[in-house]
Amino acid sequence: MRFAQVKGEQRACSLRRTRSKTHTPTDLEREPTLAHQPIATRAEIMRNMQFLNAIPLSLQTVLLLIASNVFMTFAWYGHLKNMATAPWYFAALASWGIALFEYLLQVPGNRIGFQQAGFSVAQLKIMQEVITLSVFVPFAMVYMNEPFKLDYVWAGLCMVGAVYFIFRAA
Repeated sequence: MRFAQVKGEQRACSLRRTRSKTHTPTDLEREPTLAHQPIATRAEIMRNMQFLNAIPLSLQTVLLLIASNVFMTFAWYGHLKNMATAPWYFAALASWGIALFEYLLQVPGNRIGFQQAGFSVAQLKIMQEVITLSVFVPFAMVYMNEPFKLDYVWAGLCMVGAVYFIFRAA
């Protein structure tokens, strides 16, 4: 790799020497290249992510938990459609791979909710269960082609009761 790089640099130097002063520089002759640009510092990255500060912490929590739940639902049930004939251990490995992304969203969501937004652990749990049902019903109907059941409504009403009892003291 270094030999090719040195050879390319020599070629660029020879191109510079052979061109007249009135020509337009080629890509090889332009300095500095993108490769010479410094890598963004942590502070620059944080400045570019300032838009996250505009989102309320409770909304950040909910959005992260919704996104994580989409991955969780596919990890838990997607293999029933996509890998129905594959051995279970292949389905388990695929599910673990999907679940990694669930955890990459769920852990920060719960941390933001508990440490910064002020939710209790019980509130986070009930919120997660409501989100689970809200994600699962469309998944079952659209992706898995399951028919709508009135039981989904009754389960949703039970969840409304759970939300009331967990959040009423807040």
